[in-house]
Amino acid sequence: MAIDETREFKPVAIALLTVSDTRTPEDDTSGDILAERIKAAGHKLAARAIERDDAMRIASRLNNWIDDQSIDAVVTTGGTGLTGRDVTPEALDRVKEKDIPGFGELFRWLSYRTIGTSTVQSRAHAVVSRGTYIFALPGSNGAVKDGWDGILAEQLDSRNRPCNFVELMPRLRES
Repeated sequence: MAIDETREFKPVAIALLTVSDTRTPEDDTSGDILAERIKAAGHKLAARAIERDDAMRIASRLNNWIDDQSIDAVVTTGGTGLTGRDVTPEALDRVKEKDIPGFGELFRWLSYRTIGTSTVQSRAHAVVSRGTYIFALPGSNGAVKDGWDGILAEQLDSRNRPCNFVELMPRLRES
């Protein structure tokens, strides 16, 4: 795995959704970390919002962004745990066409190095819906760093070899 500097970098338009009953724009630290990393990588922060832990509201927001042709990918933070209020994966199930199982598996493997067996409590998840990638990360600052730095920074870079999510974008709507 390596960045091939001879290849063209293609910025990705990314919407960022924080899922929380308690966070506000003033104290959304995990959302701030992701927004900073998205911009620092050269991508476009296309939209940003906070939604309560409500699967119907989350799915509605996701559907709006999926239908927005100017958004290539969505990254969510929060709502991936095991409590009754954690419903982000269920919201993704309402909008998905295909799962990306390796995303959650790799996230938990990376997270294990930081938090040990507590990583089994994470339901980090990724799907494709109508040509849009959706990546669901846990809401902690450490988790969003693990997810972005360990997976998304490379897979959303068109120069990453041997392959990356960006080069598949034109083909996601094929049937």
